[in-house]
Amino acid sequence: MKEYEIYSDLRVPVNSKIIVRLDGRSFHSFARKMELVKPYDDNFYKVMVNVSKDLFEEFSPLFIYTFSDEISILLDNVPFNGRIEKINSVIASFTSSSFSINYNKEFSKPVAFDSRVIPINDDEILSYFKWRQDEAWKNCVNGYGIHFLKSKYSSEEANNKINGLNLSDIHELLFENGINLNDVETWKKRGIGVYRKNKEIKGFNKKEGREQISYRSFINVDCNLPIFSKEFFSSLF
Repeated sequence: MKEYEIYSDLRVPVNSKIIVRLDGRSFHSFARKMELVKPYDDNFYKVMVNVSKDLFEEFSPLFIYTFSDEISILLDNVPFNGRIEKINSVIASFTSSSFSINYNKEFSKPVAFDSRVIPINDDEILSYFKWRQDEAWKNCVNGYGIHFLKSKYSSEEANNKINGLNLSDIHELLFENGINLNDVETWKKRGIGVYRKNKEIKGFNKKEGREQISYRSFINVDCNLPIFSKEFFSSLF
């Protein structure tokens, strides 16, 4: 019966980099049921950071980027011999389990994430993450916009009003009503990055009788990301 497993040997190209993007399944319903604070729930984002750290420790990627209920993982050391079916199923199930453990609350139904594999070359890495960071900004503007409108109108009226506005219109509406998105925390506007960073360690070399500096790698959670650029990714790898 092994021949029926027709997708089990589908693999990513050898020696390639990939991005694995994860999205929460039906998280709009989840947000309502869990009564998450709008437009941003601090506890939810702490959980997403902890999930990203768990993924980093388990799969040793180059970079992880998260906003909303989405996580993008950049891998150069592709696990499971590049088998796409295995990569998707294991990483999605790992993420779902990590989320449930870190959230540490009972859910009315199991939490799930879907997963997709995106082969990518070095020249496209910036474009991909800039695309997702632009989406984080759109989410921020729309999130604050709909939250403000729902404080003035019914949900139906608020949804109808925001559907006719572009991002600059929403930004101006918020500013006119005392909400300056420039003052919003950076992670809400640009997302959160997780990557390795070196920390300087000062010590004493007894054998040589002198002070010595070494460097230790640690997992860094960056809540103050810049707008993505070539320089930013060049500094990471």
